[in-house]
Amino acid sequence: MRLALFNQGRLGIVDGDHLVDVTEQLAQGSTPGASGPLHQHIEALARGGAVDVDVSNCARVPLSDAVLEPPLPRPGKVVGAPVNYLDHKAEMEYTTSVADLGVFLKANSSVIGPGQDIVLPYTDKRTDQEGELGVVIGRTASHVDAADALDYVFGYTCVLDITVRSGEDRSTRKSFDTFTPIGPWIVTADEIPAPDSLDLRCDVGGITRQRTNTADLIFGVADLIAYTSSVMTLHPGDIIATGTPAGVGPLSHGDRVVLEIERVGRLEVGVDGSRATPYDQRPGRRAR
Repeated sequence: MRLALFNQGRLGIVDGDHLVDVTEQLAQGSTPGASGPLHQHIEALARGGAVDVDVSNCARVPLSDAVLEPPLPRPGKVVGAPVNYLDHKAEMEYTTSVADLGVFLKANSSVIGPGQDIVLPYTDKRTDQEGELGVVIGRTASHVDAADALDYVFGYTCVLDITVRSGEDRSTRKSFDTFTPIGPWIVTADEIPAPDSLDLRCDVGGITRQRTNTADLIFGVADLIAYTSSVMTLHPGDIIATGTPAGVGPLSHGDRVVLEIERVGRLEVGVDGSRATPYDQRPGRRAR
């Protein structure tokens, strides 16, 4: 099943070239908060609140007429896996990988959805695209074994982990507003029984920069969930960005970034550099 948010917080099941509006059924009659009705549905499922959906009388909206939104507009946590492909490790000349570095957190306020723009902060600091498979947690996970880890997954989505190449730590460089595009929807885990064998491609300006298969992850999905849950409890609706392959590169005003992951979907966003300012004019800078 593919579940999307659209048209100001409506929740739909993707059925071919239409969205079936199941907001009232899956949101169970209550008003969702800022996290959105899909997050609310995931939490309800985690509590044992499974719902049989009858779509026979639901409104159908053509995908071409819908405005897609981030499926999880305010996830509880966005967890990132640095240097989780060997080719990216070589490309960036890192001596360490996720096995040495651990994971990091991105601000949930950095999330945007399909068709929105990544906003470049600086005119003179490179800002790169990083295309990644996103894992959406479906139930509370703490110290889970890798052998059981996929049982804790609700589904999968596309994630762009946008990064400024400056001197601050990862959580700062990756947490600017608009720096975590996700979507176009979430594909439930039953549709993707083998997340470690998916083709991934990321294009910028019509040119392919990144192409890989998730089989090349250093920590595969199950190992990554097991490791992360040994550090922090994962809750329903949290997202893990599994890491990016080689091919990261600078974004420029007017670029279109397209991330496609086999069996998951196609996420496209723009790039806006019209408000970028020099790095030395950032707030909080102090003379040395």
